[in-house]
Amino acid sequence: MWKKVSAVVIPTLLAVGIIVYMLYRVWDDLLLTLEHAVIPFLVVAVGICVVAWVLRGFRYQFILQGLGIRKSLGFATACIFISQTANLIVPARLGDLVRMLILKHEDDATYSQGFSSLVVERVFDILMIAVLGAVALPFVLAVLDVPDWFITAIIVPLAAGGIFFAVLLWSGRMKSENRIVVTIQRMLDEVKRASLNPRALVTLSGSSLLIWLVDVLVCFAVVLMFQEPVPFGIVILAIVIGNLVKAVPVTPGGVGTYELALALTFGLAGTPAATATLIAVVDHLIKNLVTLIGGVGSIYYFGDWSMDLLKKAFSREIEKEETFGG
Repeated sequence: MWKKVSAVVIPTLLAVGIIVYMLYRVWDDLLLTLEHAVIPFLVVAVGICVVAWVLRGFRYQFILQGLGIRKSLGFATACIFISQTANLIVPARLGDLVRMLILKHEDDATYSQGFSSLVVERVFDILMIAVLGAVALPFVLAVLDVPDWFITAIIVPLAAGGIFFAVLLWSGRMKSENRIVVTIQRMLDEVKRASLNPRALVTLSGSSLLIWLVDVLVCFAVVLMFQEPVPFGIVILAIVIGNLVKAVPVTPGGVGTYELALALTFGLAGTPAATATLIAVVDHLIKNLVTLIGGVGSIYYFGDWSMDLLKKAFSREIEKEETFGG
């Protein structure tokens, strides 16, 4: 019991602690900065964030079609909403398993298909984030000195992506009767079918790049809200670093670590500490609130049984054998 509670409570306390510390150290300047906020840009940021979710739904619908699962745009978007809502509650991205169980419940898809769909989505997310960073980095380096680990954080996902696709191309040569190897081979074949053809590569790369450009625009609208002259390239770099840090599931939904990475990046560009902190906190707050509202709507869309799945995720009762058993 204590292990289950601590697995949720400790990461949550860490997230809250980081946010509280960030706000505390600039508290005297926060109210003054908020007084100069241009609220209409907040509405714009929320609207742009909603567009990003529709794009995510379109991409996931395309991935599912590549796996032989034909679902509506509304279904695909609701799937992502509910799993990301769970990720805001539980650590280690356990909410992703909820999406796999939804596919099993609604379409009788195999857990292997559900897992493969997540792999495709995550690979293209990380790759396109890194590509955005690689494109923005030369422009940023021309006006700003950035820590070496920023560059490493961008290069490593690009290299990992190249290795991953090389493994996909090679995977068809694996021959074994071992159950684990056969299961891995099946998932790799599904990932290959959903992503490794010209149409899929173009569609997934293009949609993923567009998703993250829209995500950058949300943050840029928040920057404009606080009337801070931050170059667009710096905003791109901040979002890239923030999401690459967020990919390491230290806290639920990356809360705290994401804000810290954004504030640090904006601070390197000369943005006042209070403004950098508020931009980071408001940006993530918008994205998380839209996620939560979408998650609640998705529970209504799927029905009461989806709430039971969220309860299972929260109590960490989704067992490994239940997830990969079929």
